[in-house]
Amino acid sequence: MGRTEFVALMAMLMASIAFSIDAMLPALPEIGLELSPDAPENAPLILSMFLFGLGLGTFFTGPLSDAFGRKRVILVSSGLYILGAALAWASQSLEMVLLGRAIQGLGAAGPRVVGIAVIRDRFAGRQMAQVVSVVMMIFTLVPAVAPLLGSVIISLAGWRAIFAAFIVFSLILSTWVAVRLPETLPTENRRPLRLPLMFSAVKEMAKHPIVRMSVIVQTLVSSMLFVTLMLVQQVYDMVYDRGDEFPFWFFAVALVAGTASLLNALLVVRFGMHRLVTVTLGIQVLLSGAFALFDMGTGVYGFYFFVFWQTCIFFQAGMTIGNLNAMAMEPMGHIAGMAASVMGAFATIGAVMVSAPIGTMFPGNERMLFVSILVLAVFAFAGMLWMAKAVQREATG
Repeated sequence: MGRTEFVALMAMLMASIAFSIDAMLPALPEIGLELSPDAPENAPLILSMFLFGLGLGTFFTGPLSDAFGRKRVILVSSGLYILGAALAWASQSLEMVLLGRAIQGLGAAGPRVVGIAVIRDRFAGRQMAQVVSVVMMIFTLVPAVAPLLGSVIISLAGWRAIFAAFIVFSLILSTWVAVRLPETLPTENRRPLRLPLMFSAVKEMAKHPIVRMSVIVQTLVSSMLFVTLMLVQQVYDMVYDRGDEFPFWFFAVALVAGTASLLNALLVVRFGMHRLVTVTLGIQVLLSGAFALFDMGTGVYGFYFFVFWQTCIFFQAGMTIGNLNAMAMEPMGHIAGMAASVMGAFATIGAVMVSAPIGTMFPGNERMLFVSILVLAVFAFAGMLWMAKAVQREATG
């Protein structure tokens, strides 16, 4: 496999998660009305259950690929993903769709986590950084296009066709992997799966104050993103009567927010990870506080103010999550692979537990969304201030 084909395959593996989440957004109102007419506000749980399965799978997928090989785990995970999508497609109740989405999320963890490991197997140093940069650049385009693609599919064949599209997408990727991707982890380099080592890694990370707080803040930041994703389509439709325009606005917002990673790369060397995250969260506290206190989402320009605020939420994710990961990984270099899996799992599952109840309580206006993000941002900002004191104590102690 040549370098260009390899980068394209890795980008598509990474993009499967964004496609699985964002393409569902235009379908939520129809699914809620058809499968849960008495409680259509529960439809956003379709996103939460996928993310829950993803978080659970993240915990095990990395170690499994170390034990049984990259290619095998990707293909088995793809089979789980297809099974979950097929179950959701055939479901006649919202509960069965949620079960299918949890299975689908469990399977989606394979391509996402193992894809990074495959890149690490083949490249090192600056070459690896270059490949990852190109992969992530392609990856950022998928969230922008996915809702638009989802709306086209729904208009042509209904919401169930979204799950058929997931199946086709995964079948193409798994066939591509099976036929073209060689196994990148030789048998002699594999490590047996040892659950006690995984749990000892969890204990070690929990005892380290900086790692512990980094994961907590990352959970809060991810919660802000998940809450926004769960409610944003309803706000466009029910508050601003712009449901038909939602995919196009989402496309523009995602493209602008996608530049956050580039800006972060330019600033992080000069200002440091901790300062960037703290300042970004401080700005979010002020911004969401202004929107919540002064009801800036209403009036003549209320919709455009809301789009600006939504862009800031997505932009914030690009300025914080990667830095928080790096801060938590710094003291865990001796168990880097295990630590990455554990942190990803705990942050994702924790964010689902925080965001799911909020996402099912939409009152028909945008203010609750502003207040929810404000509260989460305040706690995250306080966590960063506490972390600064912990770093200072560690330096002087």
